Amino acid sequence: MSNPKTTKTAITPRRDEDFPEWYQQVIRAAELAEPSDVRGCMVIRPWGYGIWENMQRQLDALIRATGHRNAYFPLFIPLSYFAKEAEHVEGFAKECAVVTHYRLKIDEDGGLVPDPESKLAEPLIVRPTSETIIGASYAKWVQSYRDLPILINQWCNIVRWEMRTRLFLRTTEFLWQEGHTVHETEAEAREETKRMLGVYETFVREHCAIPVFAGLKSDSEKFPGAVETMALEAMVQDRKAIQAGTSHFLGQNFARASGIQFQTREGKQEFGWTTSWGMTTRMVGTVVMAHGDDDGVVLPPRIAPTHIVILPITTRQDTSAKVLETCDRLAAELRARKYLDDVAIEVEVDRRNLGGGVKNWEWIKKGVPLRVEIGPRDLEKNSVEVSRRDQEVKAKESMPLEEFAARAPEILTSIQDGLYARAKKFRDANTRVIDSKKDFYDFFTPKNAAKPEIHGGFALAHWNGSREIEEQIKNDLKVTIRAIPLDDSSEPGKCIFTGGPSARRVIWAKSY
Repeated sequence: MSNPKTTKTAITPRRDEDFPEWYQQVIRAAELAEPSDVRGCMVIRPWGYGIWENMQRQLDALIRATGHRNAYFPLFIPLSYFAKEAEHVEGFAKECAVVTHYRLKIDEDGGLVPDPESKLAEPLIVRPTSETIIGASYAKWVQSYRDLPILINQWCNIVRWEMRTRLFLRTTEFLWQEGHTVHETEAEAREETKRMLGVYETFVREHCAIPVFAGLKSDSEKFPGAVETMALEAMVQDRKAIQAGTSHFLGQNFARASGIQFQTREGKQEFGWTTSWGMTTRMVGTVVMAHGDDDGVVLPPRIAPTHIVILPITTRQDTSAKVLETCDRLAAELRARKYLDDVAIEVEVDRRNLGGGVKNWEWIKKGVPLRVEIGPRDLEKNSVEVSRRDQEVKAKESMPLEEFAARAPEILTSIQDGLYARAKKFRDANTRVIDSKKDFYDFFTPKNAAKPEIHGGFALAHWNGSREIEEQIKNDLKVTIRAIPLDDSSEPGKCIFTGGPSARRVIWAKSY
């Protein structure tokens, strides 16, 4: 076996050398995105946007299957709307972009400045989330219990003024979907909150091939203004947690702020019970960090823009036309086949006049699930050379052309399932039950000060519910409670920090 310290990789540094920088280099090498000239914003390039389009299409189908429909609401929110819910405005105040003028003018030096005469009577907030502006519409739409439930989702962009940004993971502007619902009863709204978290869990697990823990957020980590926040937490390869979807039970807080009232079945006036839930382009970065390797992105087939790339080897002029003809015929046969959700296989024949090695490595870095080479020797044998992105990059399997065409759906499914199994094995190997404060601190203390990202992983430990203890751990170790698991498998015990009673274990981790 080759020494990993001497093996040349497409991405430098390697994951074990500098994971944050490895991530940035993978994004660049795979042409997923690049920084914009607008500070903190990104340009999502076609390959990266293709991944997001697949995520969007597939998640949208899951959302619509639960009875929700899509709509669109304004980008701008009047300041007075935003200020109605005190906890909400406090939570987002430091991240808001504010529009104060609607026109520019040329000043005496020839530069462009806001025209003082165009100052808005009321500033507008560029939406950091849409509860308040959507609530204003819902207040008009809801008059009676017969108008409920309202089940609406929107796909849009969001602006939160981040100080430290990282492509896909945390940017000033990002893309997402946000669902907003109103219900007749508390029980219905709570059920909606849980149901939509389940939709996200299905999507992340079955489409992105990432295992997650589902649970409640602690009061200090919940969405500003929510009564309760549920979330999914995934582990990526530096053993940190990343939030992979949230669903919020808002109680009647936003309904009171927006005036969403209805006449009950008994003829009384009551405020609606609301929820909101969202998933963002952060999932693209999560997939990269969960599955990528030292040669680039590794994509689960279900979200890959291209499932199979065919690489013609046309070094001989006398056979190049026949090679290309065979490639096109194979591509047509593959496109006629379906896999998983009855989805057509996406195939690209890379006919560019580039060296075979250059083309091959470009697709490796992009993470396309299957690469197929066809050259003059393959024509003679009526075979193809197949490389799977979930295996060593130099590994190839020769198989008859017709056999590959027939087996391609099965191979893609195998890659999808294998990536999930590999990610789950990694997560489980780095999740530990901890029963003492010393073991907890040791678990999250880097063994090598030069590589602070190398630490334990997820810890399941008892906690007495104290916010002071939570803040102390955050200050000492940069570790937070990621989720209070929803299942009831954990027994009551003693808080490892205070010795006080604890209802159950919670999940602790460092996080993005």
